[in-house]
Amino acid sequence: MNKIVSLAILVAGVILLWFGWQEKQSVASQASELVTNQPTDNAMWFLIAGAVATIIGIGGLLFKK
Repeated sequence: MNKIVSLAILVAGVILLWFGWQEKQSVASQASELVTNQPTDNAMWFLIAGAVATIIGIGGLLFKK
């Protein structure tokens, strides 16, 4: 994978993680978590997508074809 593409995926992953963290800390998400004992779906999808993209980006930077 091209190093520039890997870096772009890594940056996108970090941004998604940040958005997921912000969503998880929002008042609406905390109220939902208080009632259902689970974070909102949006927060979970942002965190999962961010983690996957970050791992792919790091893997692309560390390993060559």
